[in-house]
Amino acid sequence: MSAADHPAPLREIRERFGFLRRSYAMLIKEFIQLRRDRVSFAMIVMLPVMQLMLFGYAINTTPHNLPSAVLLQEDSDLARSILKALENTKYFRFLYEVHDVDDFDNLLKSGKVLFGVEIPRGFERAVRRGDKPALLVAADATDPVAASSAIGSLGMVVQTALKHDLYIGDPPEMPFEIRAHARYNPAAASSLNIVPGLVGTILTMTMLIFTSLSVTREVERGTMESLLSMPIRPVEVMFGKIIPYVLVGFVQAFLIIGIGVGLFGVPVLGNLFLLALLSTLFITTNLAIGYTISTLVQNQLQAMQMSMMFFLPSILLSGFMFPFAGMPVWAQYLGECLPLTHYLRIVRAIMLKGATMQNLRFDTLALAALMLVAMTIAVTRFRRTLD
Repeated sequence: MSAADHPAPLREIRERFGFLRRSYAMLIKEFIQLRRDRVSFAMIVMLPVMQLMLFGYAINTTPHNLPSAVLLQEDSDLARSILKALENTKYFRFLYEVHDVDDFDNLLKSGKVLFGVEIPRGFERAVRRGDKPALLVAADATDPVAASSAIGSLGMVVQTALKHDLYIGDPPEMPFEIRAHARYNPAAASSLNIVPGLVGTILTMTMLIFTSLSVTREVERGTMESLLSMPIRPVEVMFGKIIPYVLVGFVQAFLIIGIGVGLFGVPVLGNLFLLALLSTLFITTNLAIGYTISTLVQNQLQAMQMSMMFFLPSILLSGFMFPFAGMPVWAQYLGECLPLTHYLRIVRAIMLKGATMQNLRFDTLALAALMLVAMTIAVTRFRRTLD
């Protein structure tokens, strides 16, 4: 009996079982391929776990214990009561006590503290005489989210500080006033915080992806072996790959800053040459990290996945999306190991505060150290890959 003589229902059943058998074979094949692709499998597991841990434990949109300094021009019981009342709000944590205005300003400009409290000389005597003196609270408003909640808590400080010093219970009237001064961003414009931060985040993303894909593409196409057969050293190949993307990074930074200044009115108060110099340091660090990624992966898909694996904690733990000072201590230690954390402080300080190299020594040295570590790992890994 020929196949044409089989009844139609029998042919449909055979065709249906054939479809299921072939689909099942492809299903098994994909699971085997996924098991062999360990990088992709690790991304499937690690990305949701990382996001859950970071958003659950590290991210805090209402930061507390913000680093603060006090310019103490008189040491009196009332002054100490005011400082204690500020600490009791859980928003302020006094780390520095200075007696000079220049030191006070440098702490704010360098980003070591987010708040500064100035208690003038003769403050307690003026309060007892009923002169209603002013207490100045200077806030680094380059991050409006971190500053707004703390500034809003200042209203309760007067009653708390004076409850046991001058009166029993609430004072009949406010014996002094608190003047909050939001420095560097008085209008609390979000664009002044976001636009400088975008310079760092976009450079991080593009530099990582461009470099890791560029090297991996050479390996996939087989042109890397031809390149290395020429009289050229691996280190020279690496630098030849990195330097063009430094120029690409400069173009991107120029476009972002230019658009930010022209459309959003973001000021550039600092030295542009200093900004360009430290941007070169940051770009080179990210390129070295991207080069290291290219030595760990086997194809361009894995390079893209590992780049995003590094980029995700960078934007979450660097202070770009959420206040850095509001994170727990362990998250801040992780954030200090990321180049973007230090570059965000640098670019915001130069553009919005007019900071100099003296104010940025810590972040510059940290960024240089990260660049040396990344370059050493990249060169070592690249040489091992070729052996």
